[in-house]
Amino acid sequence: MPPKDMRPKVIRYLTTGWRLAALSGLSGLVMALGQAPLSLPFGLLAALPALGWLFLNNQGRKGAFLTGWYAGSAYFAASIYWIMEPFYIEADVFGWMAPFALFFMALGLALFWGTGFLLASFARGKPVLRLAALAAAWTLGEFLRAHILTGFPWGLLAYVWSETPLFQLLAFIGPHGLGFLTLIIGFIPLVVSRNIWFGGSYAVLLVAFLWLGGQWRMSAPQPLSDIQVRLIQPNAPQHLKWRADMVPVFFKRAIDLTRAIAQERRPDVVIWPETSIAYPLEEESIALQLVSQAAGPDTQVIAGIQRRQDNSVYNSMVYLDQVGGILAVYDKHHLVPFGEYIPLGSLLSRFGISEMVETNGYGFAAGSGTRIIKASGLPDFLPLICYEAIFPGLSQLGNQRPKWLLHITNDAWYGNFAGPQQHLAQARARAIEQGLPLARAANTGVSAMVDPYGRILARIPLNKAGFLDVKLPKPLGRTLYSYLGEWPWLLLTLLIGAIVSLKYRKSKEITLP
Repeated sequence: MPPKDMRPKVIRYLTTGWRLAALSGLSGLVMALGQAPLSLPFGLLAALPALGWLFLNNQGRKGAFLTGWYAGSAYFAASIYWIMEPFYIEADVFGWMAPFALFFMALGLALFWGTGFLLASFARGKPVLRLAALAAAWTLGEFLRAHILTGFPWGLLAYVWSETPLFQLLAFIGPHGLGFLTLIIGFIPLVVSRNIWFGGSYAVLLVAFLWLGGQWRMSAPQPLSDIQVRLIQPNAPQHLKWRADMVPVFFKRAIDLTRAIAQERRPDVVIWPETSIAYPLEEESIALQLVSQAAGPDTQVIAGIQRRQDNSVYNSMVYLDQVGGILAVYDKHHLVPFGEYIPLGSLLSRFGISEMVETNGYGFAAGSGTRIIKASGLPDFLPLICYEAIFPGLSQLGNQRPKWLLHITNDAWYGNFAGPQQHLAQARARAIEQGLPLARAANTGVSAMVDPYGRILARIPLNKAGFLDVKLPKPLGRTLYSYLGEWPWLLLTLLIGAIVSLKYRKSKEITLP
């Protein structure tokens, strides 16, 4: 016979059935408001205590799991709804997949939250320990989400602070560490005072203290180098980008932007976005020669292009000298599942499922991996193509250290609102984490120069063709995060897990007859 539920009737009512789904889902929706472009992080101070309260007052493993799963489903559905946009580029072919993609993606990603809540439900003891276990297990779930099945670390909790000085904490504890700290702040009202409103003032004071610390860090002057960079934004809508009659139109537009007269002096390097050269890479490419001629005799070019080798196609970045010669080629290696390649492609093609990029076969082939480009006449740089900028680990290279990060992307896939803005926020996070400037050329925007503090020095707005001449900022010294990576919060999580394990074993011993 199961033990009698001794909880007050109102708590039993709120933590079961559709009420649990509604309260958890509403909390997840409020949390999603913190992601760009709305960037309203303070909803967390209401949503996280609510989820913490539901967790503390739930009975059993199932209730804990469902609390996290309902909240995560709502959070991801609201924050990554833009994943439907690529399916509508060719709506007659892929449009039917869009609602299913969002539905199953949100439910699938929410499993990582639900699993975190489930693991934390094994904690025994006072609320402070149980909530610490929840923060640790939830963060561990987010870490696993960033790595399992190639990973999808989009919309991490840390990014809700992208428009605030708290974003500077990325330089010290990284995105998962900041996510862990965010959860701790959100749970403070439940444990530091019997009055949740009075306890909330402690959380606000901590946020204010961290805010001032971040503001102080950003008050340092940021010197600029003598390297003049030109970022090109041709603004080619995705549904027209590869159309045979429009390819030369967009190519000429980019050539004209490259050739445009500079206000001060000719740039040292011109950067074109991802796959902005629509002609395949060849050793004696007329297209590359035209690009270099437009840039001028003293200017190098870095551009996105497709490269064919044997039976494979690569999404590549080509680095050209002043006469169109190829100095270096980088192939994107972290590809988008179902967007740039199809797992088990030959099998799924029988069901009419294929990749959405313009290639033959089953999508792009993966490059050999992350590497620093040893530049000639430019500081050494780390290339990132599109999706690669959302992975903190790809810019974490140990003792190897570039002087700047280069991100080329085609955000026309992501629509005109949340997708491109969230992608920009995550690219800025990479700059803060490493203390390196980041130059970003995006096909439809947002193209920008970002300093090592993640501040945007200059930008070209969404859906506008143009170019941007701006000096490359100088890098900072190595950040604490670049040295330690994820180890601080992982070790703290292991410590909390050990304490929870001991408490759980003792509680089992006490209940033995």
